[in-house]
Amino acid sequence: NFGALSSKYGLNGGSGEFHIAKSERPQQNHGLFSARPSPLSFDEIVSTSWKASIDFAAVSDVGMRRSNNQDAHAEVPADSPDRLRSRGHLFLVADGMGAHAAGELASRIAAEQIPLHYLRQSTADPIQALREAVEQANSDIHQRGQQNREFHNMGTTASSLAILADGVIIAHVGDSRVYRLRGNRLEQLTFDHSLIWEMQASGQIKPDSQLSGSIPKNIITRSLGPSPGVKVDIEGPFPVLPGDRFLLCSDGLTGQVDDSEIGPLVAALNPDLAARVLVDLANLRGGPDNITVIVVDVREHEPPPGERRLMIPTVGRIPWAMVGATLFCLLGAAILEFSGNRGAMIVAAVLAAIAAGVAIFQTIRRPPNKPAKAVNDDSPGPRRSAPYRTSPAKPTTEMLEKLDDVLSALREAAQERRWLVDWAQVDSSLADNQTMRHQGRLAEVIRLQAQAIVQTMSQLRSQQRGKGETIKG
Repeated sequence: NFGALSSKYGLNGGSGEFHIAKSERPQQNHGLFSARPSPLSFDEIVSTSWKASIDFAAVSDVGMRRSNNQDAHAEVPADSPDRLRSRGHLFLVADGMGAHAAGELASRIAAEQIPLHYLRQSTADPIQALREAVEQANSDIHQRGQQNREFHNMGTTASSLAILADGVIIAHVGDSRVYRLRGNRLEQLTFDHSLIWEMQASGQIKPDSQLSGSIPKNIITRSLGPSPGVKVDIEGPFPVLPGDRFLLCSDGLTGQVDDSEIGPLVAALNPDLAARVLVDLANLRGGPDNITVIVVDVREHEPPPGERRLMIPTVGRIPWAMVGATLFCLLGAAILEFSGNRGAMIVAAVLAAIAAGVAIFQTIRRPPNKPAKAVNDDSPGPRRSAPYRTSPAKPTTEMLEKLDDVLSALREAAQERRWLVDWAQVDSSLADNQTMRHQGRLAEVIRLQAQAIVQTMSQLRSQQRGKGETIKG
């Protein structure tokens, strides 16, 4: 039965039923902002986009166990080189939480209002604009929650990625994630605001300890909506290189698919196929939560010469020497005033003001963030700065074997439950499989396997539309 297959292959159909998520046509949602459950093409979003620099795809799925999708997402590509310089391409994933329709409403507000506020901000600094956009969205969600008891304390995660001409910036609240694939490394650029990550980062528990395994991974420590204010993490700016690929996702993906699997798939596949197969894998392993995935491929990136550098004005070390000079000048000014030497007192006061100004400037000024370095440390615990975790993304025979197991489980389950699958079509996708393996073309084998998984799941979804949401054996 399928339960035995679940145990054997790491799949989970739940209580003898294999649920196929409903496939829907994209739903237009307020202009450029979208919350769509199927892959998006560039032309679907805006026909006049400045398309030369990126390609992307997005998939949002209700999963196997949920009746409604509380995830939302937004893709707002720059429509001109000027927009690329000032605000860039914006991508966002939000994972709502709350009873009834509250979580769905919270995530939808975030997906609509963060891009809206970001594009309308008067400040020229995109970092400040993105931070304030998230803060304003938090206020919008909180106020909406106060107006209706059913929506009280509703909340959502929000992970936003802006790709500008001179770097990438991220605004982040919650446990949805932003990854960067560069070369053969997958790097997590956001810190999970979850109980387990906070405890690991503080040293209270070790990542590989028994206690760590007993803590629920879905308890988050920060979200938009429940409180009037929220602390927004800003990551970056990070330099962008052609060939960089970014992944934004809700925990419906990362709860079921490991980084060691995500990396090779994102590296080997185009954005559309990568997004589809990641969602399918999460569903085949039980799909207990909504799943949202955005994959962004940087095809070209050439910052204009002389372009300003992004900077984050954060508080640094206090320059005690200048503080001491300020106090010394103030003390001297007081003594001179007491002695009646008013001219010298004025000079000392001016020097004190200058020293104070220098001290303040040195305190708030900080050079641009150093780029996230490719670190070969694959320890399970989070680091103190981005990238918080890294994982190899190079295709391996182990990854091929995992995908082989998935295909075998699908084939066996289809035969046992008499699902109508055109295996000739699936097998044709795998025709060159063995030849490529012998030649060591592992990335191409992964592409063939992914196509076969997506084709099989697509056929099952087509049948599901005529039979209801559940296919029973």
